[in-house]
Amino acid sequence: MTALGARLSGVTKQLWQEWQQTKYHWRDAKSREFEEKYLSELVASVEKTVGVIEELDKLITRIKKDCS
Repeated sequence: MTALGARLSGVTKQLWQEWQQTKYHWRDAKSREFEEKYLSELVASVEKTVGVIEELDKLITRIKKDCS
């Protein structure tokens, strides 16, 4: 995984862990809506993005190798 992908993944994991702690104090319909509408979507999007970053890194590495 690239440094950028690892960082993005790490901060998203940290955000999710903080959210889990927040849910102990904020337990109502709005907190569930917030999680479903924003956080779950964010986590899914980050996972896809990290995958794309990894594929782009592989492609760039291959291009550099081919051009050498």
